[in-house]
Amino acid sequence: MTRKIIYPGTFDPITNGHIDIIERALSLFDEVIVAVAENAKKDSSLSAEQRLVLAQQVLQKYSRVHVQKFSGLLVDFVRQQNVFVVLRGLRAVSDFEYEFQLASANRALEVKLETVFLTPAEKYAYISSSMVREIASLGGDISSFVPPEVVKALLLI
Repeated sequence: MTRKIIYPGTFDPITNGHIDIIERALSLFDEVIVAVAENAKKDSSLSAEQRLVLAQQVLQKYSRVHVQKFSGLLVDFVRQQNVFVVLRGLRAVSDFEYEFQLASANRALEVKLETVFLTPAEKYAYISSSMVREIASLGGDISSFVPPEVVKALLLI
């Protein structure tokens, strides 16, 4: 039996911290499904299609990572994939309360769903997509926070 996990998020943009979490998950699971969320309520700098393509480009070197786009409830996507383990990254203690609520709500909607929390390496613990977007919008150098493909994409917007 193949052990699979779904790593959902907006990935706006995908960062080195996200990639670190994916690499850690690959040491525990046979396959990681990176689920790029189409979230109409979130103000994204990149379209869902752009985020999907960027994630595919950045993660193509990992044969056991598959990138897909989804919309709607995560529990519906989980059921569709028949994968009932979800990965969430925790950068700081402040992330835990929100992630705990999310995990509890998801389990209330789907009793088979389990959430696994992983922390990134310390050098990535402070990196967030929103911070990267803000630095990029102000003309700052984001090359140590994201892969080169993302730097290039953010320079174009």
